[in-house]
Amino acid sequence: MSRPLLFTVFSIAAMGSLFAALALGTFPSPALQVLGSVVNPVPDVVHDVVWKLRAPRAFAAFACGGLLAAAGALLQVLLRNALADPYILGVSSGASLGALLALTMGAGVLAMNAAAFGGAVAAIVIVFGLGFRSGDRNAYRLLLTGVVLATGLSALVSLTLVMAPPGQVKGMLFWLMGDLAYAESPIAAWIVLGMVLAYGMARAIELDLLGLGRIKAGSLGVGITWLQIGVFGVAALATVAAVMLGGAIGFVGLMVPHAIRLLGVAEHRVLLPLAVLAGGTFLTLADTAARTVWAPQQMPVGVLTALIGVPAMLLLLGRRR
Repeated sequence: MSRPLLFTVFSIAAMGSLFAALALGTFPSPALQVLGSVVNPVPDVVHDVVWKLRAPRAFAAFACGGLLAAAGALLQVLLRNALADPYILGVSSGASLGALLALTMGAGVLAMNAAAFGGAVAAIVIVFGLGFRSGDRNAYRLLLTGVVLATGLSALVSLTLVMAPPGQVKGMLFWLMGDLAYAESPIAAWIVLGMVLAYGMARAIELDLLGLGRIKAGSLGVGITWLQIGVFGVAALATVAAVMLGGAIGFVGLMVPHAIRLLGVAEHRVLLPLAVLAGGTFLTLADTAARTVWAPQQMPVGVLTALIGVPAMLLLLGRRR
């Protein structure tokens, strides 16, 4: 499939997912009325439901999915592993621990986000400090450090759940499973998404060369050390922004870039924007299904992405030669 056709298909799918998120819900909203509220906003019940309730969550879901997919694509080239994902370096576990500790102390949303950010930054500093030791910029040490740290932080998360007051455990579990029901304004996440995409597009050729290996990329004039530091930092920033917006939502950053690569797309100037479009589309549709299929009950969207991602990844891996 040609690149222009791929962009056209993915763009149409992205717009369709956003419209579906605006149109579907427990309150009946005919498609024509929703379209009318988009084209010619007139204050009424449908307008309020669409723009005050559904639109912020829909745009938050799209930004979160795009951030996770972009982070996954960057980490896969950094670690030269097509099965790397944004949570493999312990960033999500650090953010989760910080958020749960804040919830245990009865903190509000702002304080919880600040604690999640602090926990993620602490995890980044530890992984970066131990994984990129002076004189040894080995990406595999970075990977192993992240895996070990994530395991330790997950144990602390479990301990926090055990010691938390019973009335707070359900909310904590929803956050750990990934939930966009309480997502705040997605403006900051969209700004971060734009920065991540701009960095990736500016470094696309160097990322392509890095995928050939450190030695070959270095022989072709790529500054390996600074490129690895930049990719790690940008991927970590994208992961932190996504986790603060929707909690720990799995499989998006793993499955989406991997699936696009299986379509034959290898150049990062094409891969990254397609990953953002596909990741945003996937998570928007998943969140729409999570809040409508069992209405008025809502399923954590992270559970649904896992239920979809596990068989999808097994199918993709089974068909790979």
